[in-house]
Amino acid sequence: MYEICPETAADEPEVEALYDLCFAPGRTALSSYRLRDGVPKVADLCLVLRADGILQAAIRFWPVRVARKPVLLLGPIAVHPTAQGEGLGGLLMRDSLARARKLGWGRVLLVGDAPYYRRFGFARLDDVVMPPPTNPDRVLGLELSPGAWVGVAGQVTRETAPGAVEAMARQARSLDADLACVTVASPDVAVSQEDDDGDQSAAGASADQ
Repeated sequence: MYEICPETAADEPEVEALYDLCFAPGRTALSSYRLRDGVPKVADLCLVLRADGILQAAIRFWPVRVARKPVLLLGPIAVHPTAQGEGLGGLLMRDSLARARKLGWGRVLLVGDAPYYRRFGFARLDDVVMPPPTNPDRVLGLELSPGAWVGVAGQVTRETAPGAVEAMARQARSLDADLACVTVASPDVAVSQEDDDGDQSAAGASADQ
């Protein structure tokens, strides 16, 4: 059994150490970090996954804008090397995206490998531009509500009003309290095929460039 919980301040040193372990040196120089620098995380969607109290995986989200529309930037996501191939990345992806829907988000953006993230519904965004250097083939999006990406195009920019993000989250919490810790069973590895968690094609640099 695994427990998925929102990341707390006490978790942060462990989470940062996990990212340092799973990502190449200099990860904070990636283009996505320019969009995050000085902007608060979407706290309700930054999750940690533990087994017997030991951190196994983590995922984070940040608010950004495209054509002045609010967008969730997914990443980083990482799974500890000793737990890769067990489907934990998939557990975090599905749980966090379900929470994002409850919080009222309509669209999600990430930079990653299309063959891997296609299983979660992500597809290439031809008209959305991440800061350089970013391979356009790796700019992927997911609609959490029908048509959310229709007509949304242009440069990805920093969120300049993070207080509005928290206000939206507070309203959602008042309507749905099911945003705290959950216990989940071990995933079916044969079905989920999360065999690349934490490396270049799943939860390592692929969701964070």
